[in-house]
Amino acid sequence: MAGSLTSAARMGNVSDLYSLIQGNGNVLRHFDEVEFIDTPLHIAAEEGWTRFAMEMINLKPSFAKKLNQQGLSPLHLAVQRGHKEVALRFLEIDKDLVRVRGREGKTPLHYVSEVGNQDGLLDRFLEACPDSVLDVTTQNSTALHIAVENRRLDVLQVLLRTLMKTAYHREVVNRKDENGNTALHIAASSNEAQMLKLLLNCKADKHATDQAGLTALGVAQQHGYTESITVLRGCFIPVVSKFIPKLEKQTASYVTKASSLIFRDMDNISGENRNALLVILGLLLTATYQATLSPPGGVWQGGNASKKLGTSVMDPSQFLLFYIPTYAVFIVTFFLTLALLKPFPRGFRTALQVLLAFLAVCFHQSISFIVPSSSASIILSLLSGIVFILMAFMCIAYQVSKFSVSIVGCWILPFHFSGAAIQVLFLLFFLYDKFWKGTIVVVGYCLSFAVYAMVDDKFDPINYIMYPIVSIGSWLVFHLCRFCIKQSTKLCNYFKLQICN
Repeated sequence: MAGSLTSAARMGNVSDLYSLIQGNGNVLRHFDEVEFIDTPLHIAAEEGWTRFAMEMINLKPSFAKKLNQQGLSPLHLAVQRGHKEVALRFLEIDKDLVRVRGREGKTPLHYVSEVGNQDGLLDRFLEACPDSVLDVTTQNSTALHIAVENRRLDVLQVLLRTLMKTAYHREVVNRKDENGNTALHIAASSNEAQMLKLLLNCKADKHATDQAGLTALGVAQQHGYTESITVLRGCFIPVVSKFIPKLEKQTASYVTKASSLIFRDMDNISGENRNALLVILGLLLTATYQATLSPPGGVWQGGNASKKLGTSVMDPSQFLLFYIPTYAVFIVTFFLTLALLKPFPRGFRTALQVLLAFLAVCFHQSISFIVPSSSASIILSLLSGIVFILMAFMCIAYQVSKFSVSIVGCWILPFHFSGAAIQVLFLLFFLYDKFWKGTIVVVGYCLSFAVYAMVDDKFDPINYIMYPIVSIGSWLVFHLCRFCIKQSTKLCNYFKLQICN
């Protein structure tokens, strides 16, 4: 009977399968009793019989995660033999099959990383189960390690593209295997310059050391790989090159600890409770914003030469007593909303963060228009500064996009020539490595400045011309200098290597 069942699976004959079941209703039972065995599903997956495999997995879903004597699941075998259709049908039934750990702890994703991205199968795996990139083998190797070891550049490109959309890309890229090697170490030992560039662009730590105490650069130098050494060389000043990663790690550590105190257990909130909280927080944001549009008592419409049109009729002290708590509610609600967005997909989360950033800008501008005195305006501007600082911290702990932080950092400052340099500094700090995003913010802000200048009759035309020139010019000059420094560094490293050789 077992031979007939194996034959039916090897031929992909569904009719024979049901003939055997009609003859013996328990024909599949003994497969459950054996811990490791080749089930008919294993055989069908290995042979590429999609219809038989789907029929079998429909009858016995447990077979999909069962391992054979070689420690392989049906999906492992389908990937190994290049049967894409079978593999994709498995994913439609259960996305978690990508994470089934087989021999040496390897998942089907690890197998794809080893054999190559056949017909875009890796893209489909990561699309179905993005978190599978976190899985490691018994040797503590990630899919990145395996891709680099097997010189699979196409696989590495797909893995890193997916990783950059996650909050844990630094952790995965810098993970060490049992020998203390990161993917960067392995790429350096194989003289894979293109892989090194990709890993470094994904924030790989070139100062990480293996068990022998060697960095990736040290490994490349040990083998005498000129091209890898050139890629791994740091900036002109080695001290600066080492200082910046240490500063980033310390800052991330402190900010993460602080955020854990403020947003304790935020990540453990269920989806249902999260949605309910977002509704409540949305109502609070609406209520506080409405308070800026309709201040108590209204605003001055005329009839008092000492009062500016549109400012609140409230006494400055009363105004602060009302709007400081209002601003506090807005700040707390604003940041709780940002924190609750963390589990959302990256693109959707970033879009919402940008919208919330503009809401914060509008809230600040609304209050600045109705504030009755300059002293009250200064106090509320300090609160706006707190919003910017907290958003900057949340870049590290809660994946708030630098783009949204830059928007708030620019727009909370007043329109005047001296503020241009400070605003450009904000952009340089947050978007120094994102040329096009920074350019969008600079140009957008200059356009809004131009609109403000055109409608204000008292505005100085010189500032109207000089402000955009200073802002855009500073941004472009910075990136030109950055480009020149990079090219100079490459030339210096090249000449050094030529002299040494």
